Amino acid sequence: MEKPAHIVLIPSPGMGHLIPLVEFAKRLNTLHNFSSTFFILNNGPLSKSQHAFLDSLPNAINYLILPPLNFDDLPQDTKIETRMSLMVTRSNPSIKEALKSITLNKKVVALFVDLFGTDGFDIAIEFGIPHYLFFPASAMTLSLFLHLPMLDQMVSCEYRDMPDPVQIPGCIPLHGKDFLDPLQDRTNDAYKMVLHNAKRYMMAKSIVVNSFKELEGGAIEALQQEQLGKPLVYPVGPLIQSTSNETSQDVNESKCLNWLDGQPFGSVLLICFGSGGTLSSGQITELAMGLELSKARFIWVVRAPNDKQADAKYLSSDTHNDTLDYLPKGFLERTKNHGLVVPSWAPQAQILSHASTGGFLTHCGWNSLLETVTQGLPMIAWPLYAEQKMNAVMLSEGLKIALRAKANGNGIVDRLEISRVVKGLLEGEEGNAIRIRIQKLKEAAADVLTKDGCSTKALDQLASTLKNKI
Repeated sequence: MEKPAHIVLIPSPGMGHLIPLVEFAKRLNTLHNFSSTFFILNNGPLSKSQHAFLDSLPNAINYLILPPLNFDDLPQDTKIETRMSLMVTRSNPSIKEALKSITLNKKVVALFVDLFGTDGFDIAIEFGIPHYLFFPASAMTLSLFLHLPMLDQMVSCEYRDMPDPVQIPGCIPLHGKDFLDPLQDRTNDAYKMVLHNAKRYMMAKSIVVNSFKELEGGAIEALQQEQLGKPLVYPVGPLIQSTSNETSQDVNESKCLNWLDGQPFGSVLLICFGSGGTLSSGQITELAMGLELSKARFIWVVRAPNDKQADAKYLSSDTHNDTLDYLPKGFLERTKNHGLVVPSWAPQAQILSHASTGGFLTHCGWNSLLETVTQGLPMIAWPLYAEQKMNAVMLSEGLKIALRAKANGNGIVDRLEISRVVKGLLEGEEGNAIRIRIQKLKEAAADVLTKDGCSTKALDQLASTLKNKI
C-alpha cells in the first residue's frame, strides 16, 4: 500500500510563528489527508504553554524538538531577527539527521520553512525534496520582502530618512520609518539577515501566505502576477487558532469569561499587546490613567514594564509578575466596577468571540489582527515592534478598520489621547463607521474558507501540486 503524503515544517521560534503553521498543517490533513512533522528549534527549555500546545496536536501531526543550541558567542544586544535566522542555520546538521530518519519510513513531499528559515532550503535540495516558504505575516510585508533586494540596491540612506513614501507593489504608499524594525538600521546584522532571507525567497517552489483577497486584494494581486522565476503565491488565510484549541490556563480563563458574562453587549474593550510586547513604566501609567479617564469597560492583559525594549518577552519563558505593583496607586480600586486587569495571559480568542466584547486595543500582530477581523471587531492600532507599524498603517489608512493611537513628541501615547481613541471607538461616529466596514470583512473571512471559497481553492491547488511531486 502506498504511503500517504507527508510534509515537514520548520517554524521560527515563538507561538506567533508556530500557531498559523499548525493550522495550515491541520487544514492540509483534514481536506487532503497529509500527515506532518514539525521540527521545533531549541534555544533552551520550551515554556509550559508551548509544551501544552504541542502535546494537544492531532495524531496526524507529530513534532520533534531539535537538540539545544548555544548562543553564548553572540553579543547581549543581538536582535531577535538575527537570533531566529541563526537558529535555523545552526540547526541545519540536526535538521539533516532528523530528515534522514523521517524519509526512511515517510513519503516526504515537501519541506516548509517560514520567513527566517530559508537556510533550511539547502537541506531540502540535498535530499531532493521540494522546498516551500510559509509566510505567517501580511501579503503587504511579503511584498516588501520580495521588493527589498531591489530597494537595497537603489537606496543609499537609511529608509527612515527617505523624504518620500515607497510604493510597494500592490500596497498603499509606506514611509520608511514605518518599515519593520530590522530594516531601521542597515548596519545591523538583523538587517543583513532579513535581506539574506528575502533574496532566498526566490528559491522557493511556491510561497504560502496567511492572508486573503478581500483583506489585501492589491498586494495579493501584485504577488500573483506571473514573472519569470518568481514563485507562485497561494493566499490560504485566515488561518487562526480556534477558541477550543487555545492553551488553557484555567484561573485566568474562567475569571475573564465569567466577568465578561456580566457585562452589557459589545461594551468591553480588550487591551493586549501580544505574547511578547512590553510597555515602558511611563507608558503603563499613561495607559492606566487614560482608561480611567475614559470610564470605559475594559479587560487589560498587563505585564511588568520594560524601559529598554518593546519585544522584551518575545523569546522568554513563562515568568509572571502577578503583583501589579507597577500600576498607578489606587487604579485597581478606582476601576474595579468596570475594569478587569489580568496579569500576563488571557484567553484572547475566547474574549474576542464573546458577545460583551466591543473592540480591541492591539499591538497589530498579524495573528491578533486576523482573529479580530474574523470576529468583526473594530480596533485601536498601537504597534510596538516587528512589522506592526506596517500593519497599523494598513488598518488605519488603507482598510480604515482601526483608529490609531498617536504618540506625543516624547514617544508616549498620553492619557488624553488614550481616552479620546477609546471613547471614539466604543461610542463615537468613527467607531460606528469602522464597525460597518469590519462586518463586511468578517463575512468575507468566513466565505473564503468555505468549500468553494478562494482560500480553500488556493489550498486545493497547492495540495495537488504537492501530491504531483510524489
